[in-house]
Amino acid sequence: MDEPRATMVDVAFALRGQALPREHRQALAAALTDQLPWLATLPQAGVHRINVSAGAGPLALLSGRSRLTLRVPRAQAAALGALSGARLDLGASWVDLASPPLPRELLPYGTLYAHQVVAASDDELHFLADVDAELQQLGVAGRRLCGRLQRLQGEAVSLHAFSLMLDGLSSDDAMRLLEHGIGPHRLWGCGLFVPHKSAAAVGL
Repeated sequence: MDEPRATMVDVAFALRGQALPREHRQALAAALTDQLPWLATLPQAGVHRINVSAGAGPLALLSGRSRLTLRVPRAQAAALGALSGARLDLGASWVDLASPPLPRELLPYGTLYAHQVVAASDDELHFLADVDAELQQLGVAGRRLCGRLQRLQGEAVSLHAFSLMLDGLSSDDAMRLLEHGIGPHRLWGCGLFVPHKSAAAVGL
C-alpha cells in the first residue's frame, strides 16, 4: 500500500533574471503576497531560500539552476499557477517566474535541515530550549545540531537565526516536521526543513 501523501507540497519555478539583492527575503515575501494575498494567511506556507552565487556585494548573481520554491498546502498548489510568467519587483532588481510550475512531493528522510530558524535572541541555549518546546508540541523526537548564528536584515527589521539539523527521525516525525516547520517568518525562508544526506559529515 502506498504511504499517505503529505498535506503540504513544494512548488518550484525557474527564475529568469540576472541578480538578486543579497538581503531579498522581505522584498520577495512582499512581492509574492502582493500577487497572492492568501499566502500571508497560511502560517505553514513558506518560501525556500534561493541559491545564488557566493560573495559580499549587494547583488548576488542568479544561475541557470536558481529556483523559487514555495511550500504550500496541497489544496493550494494549483493556485500558484497564477504566478506563471509574473515579474517580481525586488527593489534593486527583478525576477521573472517561468512556467509551468513544478510540484515536488515532500520526502520524509531521517535527517532534515533548516538553513535558518528564527531565534528570540542570539543566545543558543535559549534558542534550543524554544526548539525543544516546539518539537515536544509536535510530538517529534530526534537528535538536534545547532549551526552558526546568522543575522537576517530587512527594512526596519533585524532577525537572529540559527541553522538546525535533526537526525534519527522516524518517517512519521520527519513528515510532521516537513509539514509544520519550526518558528515564524516562513515567507522569509525560515523554519522550513529539507532532506539532508548525512549527519555524520557534521559530527552529529
